[in-house]
Amino acid sequence: MAQDMTEKELLKMELDQLKKEVKNERQMVSKTGKEIKEYIESMSGEDPLLKGVPEDKNPFKEKGGCTIS
Repeated sequence: MAQDMTEKELLKMELDQLKKEVKNERQMVSKTGKEIKEYIESMSGEDPLLKGVPEDKNPFKEKGGCTIS
């Protein structure tokens, strides 16, 4: 898509994107980082990647074996 656009169209598209980005509310990383860390730590008990999935609830568990003879 971008290959078919003129330089003027590309610059207009970039300007529109920058106008959208400038409206975003910004916050200090020191504040949001702490909030993200607290959230992750509070939810870690429910995380299947950390806790594991019980065998009976694992949708990817193989149903049967394969025998090659």
